[in-house]
Amino acid sequence: MIVDCALYEDGRRLTYDVACGSLAALDAHPEAFAWIGFAMPNADELTEACDLLGITDEIDVDEILAPHRQPVLSVEGKVVHVVLRTARYVDREEKISLGELTLLVTERAVISIRYGHASPLSKLRHELEAEPELLQAGPTAVLVAIIEQVIADYSPALNGFEQDVIEVERDVFSDGGPQPVRRLFRLKSEVRTFQSPLEALPEPLARLSRLVRRFAHPDVIEDLSEALDQLDRTVIRTRSLSNLLDAALTASLAQTSIQQNEDMRKISAWVAMAAVPTLIAGIYGMNFRHMPELDSTVGYPAVMIGMGLIVFGLYRFFRKNGWL
Repeated sequence: MIVDCALYEDGRRLTYDVACGSLAALDAHPEAFAWIGFAMPNADELTEACDLLGITDEIDVDEILAPHRQPVLSVEGKVVHVVLRTARYVDREEKISLGELTLLVTERAVISIRYGHASPLSKLRHELEAEPELLQAGPTAVLVAIIEQVIADYSPALNGFEQDVIEVERDVFSDGGPQPVRRLFRLKSEVRTFQSPLEALPEPLARLSRLVRRFAHPDVIEDLSEALDQLDRTVIRTRSLSNLLDAALTASLAQTSIQQNEDMRKISAWVAMAAVPTLIAGIYGMNFRHMPELDSTVGYPAVMIGMGLIVFGLYRFFRKNGWL
């Protein structure tokens, strides 16, 4: 589906027809460039746009529309193909929802293809249209602005995730209550899912920086450099959260093991105390004929008192050694 399609010349929007038909006016404006925004397009829609831009022979539509797990940067002829992974945090599910943003950039066109709900570009388009001096730098300015937007959107996603990490860390070291081991494993799985494409992103963006440095406007180059710096900080922050989860998980498992050992000591102590009267009662339950104390007046009380003293002694012993 086409979200928006427009021509830009001297930093200003020329057309407001969101259909691809407005691309036909591109030849009449040799200094203009086109920006076509798609959301989950089908092959026919993308092929039509590429035909109008004259780049069909240089790209594989099926490959462009195929899902990508990692960021991509490739150059085919005059087309630069960039794939970014977008992210937003769904607090209700404690999940980092990843999307995909594909960009096809030529000297006179930008095609953006978005999958998922993260990093919508409508607001960015309006912001760029309000800065015609930036749009005058052409498709490269749009490309870098989109990259900046995607990287900036990582921070809110991490903010939401970080709150849940702080909560689960507090639960690990709180007194009482079960250890949140399952929640820790789930959060660890989420950060790994996000960390993989995030840590793979600096390399293609560094190559892109070297590529555009030869012809892009200095302001665009500076913006891309700042985006790379922000990406580095995001990578470091994500690693810190991952390490924090590792430490919390280790502490949680250690506390669970300690609690299990304490439970086993308590169970063993009570079993030992219960074994004394059980043993004595078992002996007397054999009903042997010759048991001297059976004829004694104080035999029964003596046995009961003896059992009580032994059990009490065991209780004091276990209590003193921290088993109870």
